[in-house]
Amino acid sequence: MKLSDYVVDYLVGLGTRDVFMVIGGACAHLAHSLHDRQDIRYVCVQHEQAGAMAVEAYSRLTGRLGAMLVTSGPGATNLITGICGAWFDSIACLFLTGQVNTHEQRGPRPVRQVGFQETDIVSIVKPITKYATMIDHPERIRYELQKATYIARCGRPGPVLLDIPLDIQRADIDPNRLEGFDAPDSEDALSIQELQANVTQCVESLESAQRPVLLVGGGIRLANAQQEIRQVADRLGIPIVVSWSGFDLIAFNHPLSIGHLGVYGSRAANFTVQNSDLLLSVGSRLDTRQTGGKPSTFARQAKKIMVDIDPGELHKRRGLDADLAIAVDAKRFLQVLLESLPKKHQRAITSWVQRTQQWKRQYPTVLPEYFRQERNVNPYVFIKTLSAVLDAEAVVITDCGANLTWTIQAFEVKENQRVLSTFGNSPMGYSFAAAIGAAIGLNRTIICIIGDGGFQMNIQELQTVFHYKLPIKTFILNNHSYGIIKQFQDMYFNSVYVGSGEGYSCPDFVKVVEAYGIATARISSHSSLTEQIHQVLRQPGPVVCDVVLNDDAKLTPRLEFGKSIEDQTPYLSREEFMSNMIVAPVPESIEQEVKHV
Repeated sequence: MKLSDYVVDYLVGLGTRDVFMVIGGACAHLAHSLHDRQDIRYVCVQHEQAGAMAVEAYSRLTGRLGAMLVTSGPGATNLITGICGAWFDSIACLFLTGQVNTHEQRGPRPVRQVGFQETDIVSIVKPITKYATMIDHPERIRYELQKATYIARCGRPGPVLLDIPLDIQRADIDPNRLEGFDAPDSEDALSIQELQANVTQCVESLESAQRPVLLVGGGIRLANAQQEIRQVADRLGIPIVVSWSGFDLIAFNHPLSIGHLGVYGSRAANFTVQNSDLLLSVGSRLDTRQTGGKPSTFARQAKKIMVDIDPGELHKRRGLDADLAIAVDAKRFLQVLLESLPKKHQRAITSWVQRTQQWKRQYPTVLPEYFRQERNVNPYVFIKTLSAVLDAEAVVITDCGANLTWTIQAFEVKENQRVLSTFGNSPMGYSFAAAIGAAIGLNRTIICIIGDGGFQMNIQELQTVFHYKLPIKTFILNNHSYGIIKQFQDMYFNSVYVGSGEGYSCPDFVKVVEAYGIATARISSHSSLTEQIHQVLRQPGPVVCDVVLNDDAKLTPRLEFGKSIEDQTPYLSREEFMSNMIVAPVPESIEQEVKHV
């Protein structure tokens, strides 16, 4: 049997039904083995970067192991940005790279390259993969495939890469004589006795807390614990805040939901966390976008209980040590917690819950005056309107920067909707490429939100969308600039827009998209906004809609560098701010009155 045929059979056995690909000489045998198969297909993208992002979204949304096949040299190195996204967001993916023949490789010789397009991709990607290796003997193919896919999925998931030289790809093998990989027995970080002891401490802390809050992170979905977190939330009856990667786990209208916390978080969620006396964080790594730049000010009077499958995440930042750190899979923790909680959990914290809901009503992100904007479209109004229009099964993928922030701040997520991005690496151009992977994997309409800058990063994939007739509805939030960078430059560089406004430009996207044979639309005012969005969604096939924003569209509220997350700009009057603080404010917030009120 030809080795490349064996690789394809293995992927089929895993349940993989699509392989994303950019063809090249060094992967030609693997590519040919995908030809004329009925049980798996190849999907050609225009650029390896976009393919890697598509694979990540495919894996994230389908639960199947996404696979990407590329050639050596530039084909392999073009994967790096997408691999980074899978690495930081803990998404299991398999990347297969072709390599020059083994006899053409540099090896230990003190030269840079021997074979044409020879590149040591394994060494390059080792810091951003869970496992990467080159297969140097045909007899190792079964072992390495099994090992790589096991590692990708075990523990905290992540991407893996196998580099397969041309002569290995075309080698003749006997599948019955191949050595297999014996997966080790599952070893949880905690024994059942240790976990039960930790859960008992957690329950005791919850019972004694007067202002508890539950933080729901993206690790919940990675652990397939969506059902358990909702049961725990209902049983505890305490306020719930979400991280960005956990954004779509709790519906906006859930009676205990407060919103998302952090640097660009809702004021309500930030006031809730900062005034709490107990923070139970499950599946969230508490990064700087959540805590702010001074971790010592984060939930500063709260006992912090942090649950994460990765022990390294539990003690990574000075000033943010958890009082109770539990290194365990989120699903396992929640199951034991449910067993330890009474069926009807009665808590005398009604006034606390009411206070947090009052903050949610008092401080909406989308303000009434935004709807009165006369020129162009306000991004908050657009996102809020879009979220109202979309059905409860919608899949929304948003890009990085301002577009991600506007979406998270204004979108009112419904139960069962998916609203996602690549959160840890956050490259421009992700959402359009990811929408391709989502459309292929789910075989359904995908909503893509992207900026004018990001759209140009993967604009070549318009051809992929056209070729496969993918039902992607793309909304370009077009402020003709890099808006989030401009706002940074307002703060630090006296509004000198180097590279973000000066030197940056974008084309007429309607004309560009029409050249690819894809339907277009343009929205440039609030007039009939709901109907205009409906028109885009009703059209069959792919549509790209240019949504014209003001060039100076801002992100608000937001945290200035060095501040505590409850004190965002635009600053509240010190009287109003102090009325919202149960916990003593940090000195900088008290002194802020002199400068801003």
